[in-house]
Amino acid sequence: MANDAIVQSDTHLAPNDPDGEPGAGEVGPLEMQVRQIDPDLALPAYAKPGDAGLDLRSTIDVTLDPGGGRALVPTGLAVAIPAGHAGFVLPRSGLALRSGVTVTNAPGLIDAGYRGELRVILANTDPHEAVEVKRGDRIAQLVVQRVAHVTLVPVDELSPSERGEGGFGHSGR
Repeated sequence: MANDAIVQSDTHLAPNDPDGEPGAGEVGPLEMQVRQIDPDLALPAYAKPGDAGLDLRSTIDVTLDPGGGRALVPTGLAVAIPAGHAGFVLPRSGLALRSGVTVTNAPGLIDAGYRGELRVILANTDPHEAVEVKRGDRIAQLVVQRVAHVTLVPVDELSPSERGEGGFGHSGR
């Protein structure tokens, strides 16, 4: 396919990691196939070396009404997340600070088997001002991370921990 490309990430455990444990192997590049549905927009890129998120861009102009106006915004990209990984779509902090725009279902989860266009649900949290999103604007970030698959083991009691049950969102301190 003429529009296929590879995005490289510097956040992958190298294949020589014997246990598949985070931090156990060397960090090396991970290749991910990406299809440009809208070839006129640049491929996502890391803004600076060492950044975790690839910037996603809008393919359309859209107005987000004040007080929670939402829109499903296409990015013009489809990706093949490598097996054993997942993509997470996160808000851009600068966009949130400047204009109150966020990703409503953050983090948006992209499973490894999904091949459709990446679309981002944006919302305007500003109670008074509409926000204009223009074609080509950076609207969110894509972070690709290794994920573990678990086997559920039913038990009558969970193993103890130092924290215990500590309360919702509370570490006891």
